[in-house]
Amino acid sequence: MIDEQTLQEARNLIVEQKKDQALELAEKVIKQGGDPLELMTRGFIPGINDVGDQFGRGTLFLPELVQAAGAMQAVTEVVNQALAGSAEAQEESAPVIIATVKGDVHDIGKCIVVSLLQANGFKVHDLGRDVDTDTIVEKALELNAKIIGTSALLTTTMSRQKDLEDALKSAGVKDRIRTIVGGAPVTARWASRIGADAFAEDASDGVVKMKELLGS
Repeated sequence: MIDEQTLQEARNLIVEQKKDQALELAEKVIKQGGDPLELMTRGFIPGINDVGDQFGRGTLFLPELVQAAGAMQAVTEVVNQALAGSAEAQEESAPVIIATVKGDVHDIGKCIVVSLLQANGFKVHDLGRDVDTDTIVEKALELNAKIIGTSALLTTTMSRQKDLEDALKSAGVKDRIRTIVGGAPVTARWASRIGADAFAEDASDGVVKMKELLGS
């Protein structure tokens, strides 16, 4: 079990946008036999959640948000590489597409979802943020993805999630590609209204819903 001081340091380094130091800490903890998943779920993720809260309150600004997200993405890669058996699990898992919809540049929540999915053995293809609907569909078809997860952090971009449902129907693949939606303004009612297969309240719930959609 990782000591609380180390976990607090992990949180602080993400909040302070100290990418290099966060990477050093991740590598040190893993080298010493610490649990990579515990470091992520009790250290780095609470840190990025704090960043999101500060941004929402207006006490932290977009450049800092972007730097914190960059630090989070970097440590996520290190942690996921260290997770025992993750490579084998991902080889056997069905491909999952994750993206933040067109017009939306927020991706902290998406990055957390990606990290937890990878930690749970999912083979994730993160298309990034501000991704148009056609690109999402094309990539899903190219990779023979079983699930598409989209995030919308603005009420003005939520409609893109409905656009995706319509595009999948037009392409004749809605019956074989499941969809899950999430994001601050997104609700279960919205998911049902647009025809999505599931709604994720947060990153942990997203993992649970993905497993349910795959019949795990």
